[in-house]
Amino acid sequence: MEWLTIEVFDADGAAWAWRDRHSQDLISLAVSTGAIDWQWHEHQYGVALEVCFHDEQARGCFRELAAVRAALELAPDPVSGVLVYPGRGGGAARLARLRPRPFRGQDALALSIPMDRPALRCVGQLVFTG
Repeated sequence: MEWLTIEVFDADGAAWAWRDRHSQDLISLAVSTGAIDWQWHEHQYGVALEVCFHDEQARGCFRELAAVRAALELAPDPVSGVLVYPGRGGGAARLARLRPRPFRGQDALALSIPMDRPALRCVGQLVFTG
């Protein structure tokens, strides 16, 4: 299973209009080159199309079709607003920078053992508290 992701960015709504205009053609081309699954995703920054193929050759064939390249050139910002990459999408267009998380034991304190608890007494194999 080989996935290809096409992400088109534009928060002003032009990416959604691009999807509406080219979705039918892109899906038809993908199916004709061997796609077995596809999904559209909407994000606050644009849209993403994920297409799954049986093998890498079919994925490459779809990517190199003249009609696919023409659709990508008609994106709202074809130079810096389109990403095409192998694999499933989702992490490529993070809007906020990730901050390092603190080490879990960073603020840990050594706790004292409460002395008001009764001691354990062992009788045979049983343990009683009391």
